Parts: sequence; structure tokens; C-alpha cells
Amino acid sequence: MNLAANSLVPSQSLRPPPPLIRSASKRVPGLRQFARIEGMTTLAIECRDLRKTYDGKVEALRGIELEIREGECFGLLGPNGAGKTTAIEILEGLLKPTSGEVRILGRTWQSQPRELREMLGISLQETRLAEKLTVRETIELFASFYRQPRPTKEVLAELGLAEKSDAWVGKLSGGQRQRLAVATALVANPLILFLDEPTTGLDPQSRRQLWEIIREFQRHGGTVLLTTHYMDEAERLCDRLAIIDYGQIIAAGTPAELIDRLGGQHVVEFAVGNETAGVSPDQAKAGAHDFSPETWRGLPGVESVRADDGLVCLTVRQPHVTIPALLEAVSQQGAKLLHLTTRQASLEDVFVRLTGRHLREES
Repeated sequence: MNLAANSLVPSQSLRPPPPLIRSASKRVPGLRQFARIEGMTTLAIECRDLRKTYDGKVEALRGIELEIREGECFGLLGPNGAGKTTAIEILEGLLKPTSGEVRILGRTWQSQPRELREMLGISLQETRLAEKLTVRETIELFASFYRQPRPTKEVLAELGLAEKSDAWVGKLSGGQRQRLAVATALVANPLILFLDEPTTGLDPQSRRQLWEIIREFQRHGGTVLLTTHYMDEAERLCDRLAIIDYGQIIAAGTPAELIDRLGGQHVVEFAVGNETAGVSPDQAKAGAHDFSPETWRGLPGVESVRADDGLVCLTVRQPHVTIPALLEAVSQQGAKLLHLTTRQASLEDVFVRLTGRHLREES
């Protein structure tokens, strides 16, 4: 479903919290589970016309609208300074909005802050933990903050940290520290998990281990709000996502929907230079014919054109139609093709198209 087109109704007032009932299905040990009343859709997170202004003039958020359903993994993407962190801190109850409404599981931070704290698990991008505590002591410390925490031993086993129970935090590797940070959020026995850049700096194996932990939490009915700078991570984990820039949501939907809005499912990347013998590729590219974007936009099957790090990127629907025409156009100009690749369109292409920059450049 298109979130922006179908889910958000700015004029609609926030609904009262729907009653939550204990599930009659088989209970997963250590995890709280709730069932929706039949025929009723429960939203985990709602915000309407969310605005935040600093010093009366700097608009960090300019009317954010979100609906996140229970049980889904929702991604929030955006470059630094776009308002992403401000929005998340408001949803987490760490920051008050200038105006607008927020409901978490039908509750508000103004009326039921303690109850909401019990329902949320939060893992920050850079969680600072006491290095002279052991892993077990750290989890037990965080467990003490909640009324119904999960057993420490269970959480350590789930995160693959059982063998490190007696190790000092300061002796852990980067991947182990990041898993410990997620463990401090999961020990709360939360219904909603906020993860801010959970896999930044991790090796591929550690990243995939955390992906599986997130999927397992979701399979048990948990809701996840995820921020990430890795487009492949967002595509793999998120049921839906929103891209925020300059304090507003500029696109929202499933990864497949956003990619489809590019107008093409394939990207053709190429570079053109002069047909000159005895010169390097860089020299040839520097002396290339002056092809305007309109030259490439006129090729059959081309939906959009952009320049990216010395390459021309064409978004196309039928590469087998576009590529022969591209080769013919280059040949007619007496030029030389220096580079040519084709690939599937991705969320990275969506992000660059909408914001004009790569997400990783902003990290």
C-alpha cells in the first residue's frame, strides 16, 4: 500500500487507543504478545502534522505524517540535517514537538509516559556503556529499569553473547558491542524496537546476525522502526519506509513501490570519451564530446537521466532496446564507450533521484 497516498489523512483526528488483549495463541517465552480485536487495525505509531521549530526560526520538521502498523518493520531514511533524528527523538519521547500529535500504541507521552517507557526498546547509534562492567552486569542493570524484563540469560543467548557474559564491556569487539547495545533494548521486553543505525561499522557476518535478530523480534509480533545508511539493509528488512528531507516526507511506500516510481526497473551506467589512440581513459573522458542530457533522454526506453561520479546513469524499462540505440548514438558522434554496465534499480537510485545525493555521503 502506498503510505503517502492511502494511509495518511491529514485532516483525520487521532483515534482513541484500541484495547489490547492477551493473545490466546501459543506464547513465545519471554516475549509479550498482544492480539488485535477482530476487525480492528491497530497502529503502533501515529503522528499527525508533526512540527519542530528551534529558536522560533529553524524548522527541523514541517508537518510529518506517519502511520506504522503493528508487526511491521518501518524504515526512516534521510541525509544528515533532514530532520530524521528530530522525528525519532519525538517519537521516543525524548523531545517535545512544537505542534502536532503523536500516539504510540494508542497512547500519548503527555498522559501515559511511564506505561510507554515499558513498551519501548531503544538502541542508539552510539550507545555508551560502562567499560568496567561485565556483559551480564550491563544487561542486569538495564533490566532493573523495567517492571517485566526478560531473563538476562535468555537475552544473552539470543544475541550470541552467552560466552561473553563475564567479559568486560571494554574488551568486546565492535560487533559484540553493537549486539550488546541491541540486547539492552531487547531486555526491556518491548513491543516496539527503535534501532538507530544498528549495523554501522559491522563486518558482513555481524550485520547478518543482527538482521536475523530483528526478523526474529518481528516474527514474534514486535514492531521495528529502523534508520540506516545501508540501502541493501533497508530493502531486505523494511516492509515499508519513508524518505525525509528538509523536514518533510518526500516519498513513502514499500521498497518495490518506491523503485517502481523511478519509471524503470533497470539502470544503465556508462562513460563516453574520444576515439583517440595512445591516451589514458581519464584523458579520453576529459576530451569527450559534449553530449547534453537531452541526447540520452531521447534514446528509446529512457525514463530519466542523471550524472553520478563521472558516469551517466539512465533509468530504463527495457535495456535491450536502449543499449543498441546508445551504442549507435556514440558511434555516430565518433566517440568511444569507456564504461558500460547494467543493473537492477535500487533504493539508492530512488534516494539519489529524490535528494540529489547518496545517503552514504552524508554518514
